[in-house]
Amino acid sequence: MTNEHGNGLFVTVEGIDGAGKSTQIAMLKAALEYQGRRVCVTREPGGDDLGETVRNLLLSGAAIDRAELLLFMAARAQNTERVIRPALAEGAIVLCDRYIDSSTAYQGAGRGLDIATIEMLNVFATNALLPDITFLLDISPRIGLGRQQVHSAMEREGTAFLARVRQGFLAIAENSAGRIVVLDAAIPVNDLHAEILQFVSKRLQVDPESNATV
Repeated sequence: MTNEHGNGLFVTVEGIDGAGKSTQIAMLKAALEYQGRRVCVTREPGGDDLGETVRNLLLSGAAIDRAELLLFMAARAQNTERVIRPALAEGAIVLCDRYIDSSTAYQGAGRGLDIATIEMLNVFATNALLPDITFLLDISPRIGLGRQQVHSAMEREGTAFLARVRQGFLAIAENSAGRIVVLDAAIPVNDLHAEILQFVSKRLQVDPESNATV
């Protein structure tokens, strides 16, 4: 897979539910827009009308494991081609809530589906598009579940399932060739934001204190 895609920057945020992905994406978007950057925020499943329709199907919890995986891949293919690639081509910073690593962790490590098959489907669905940076917000399932007021179908699988997913994410990070930055999601929200902004600013060659391009 490749992360060469023009002038844009592709950032994904991963982790089990309750890790604070949505909060950190919102804070990062605000900070980057303050610097005058163009930012595109998307999510998986989701991104456009078709992706959001697939999201609603998945939230019902009715799909068997293989169907669940394929629905995620269909939404990913649509999101990549209709939202992510066009934004990158225009030089935007794309912030995506979940991407390829979620399928490997949830459907692979969590559900027990064949990881080699999942990786092959990820390449097909994205036409081999890799993020420039992936932030893995690591947190224990107990803390993550405790933060959630409404539990998704996957969260209702319980802590044992989420523990497998967490270990799946960490295993991916070990073999990511530096693409994935593992961060402690249990630290204060503002401290975590500062760490993320520092990594992104360095990649953009921006001084996070002065908001000036280096």
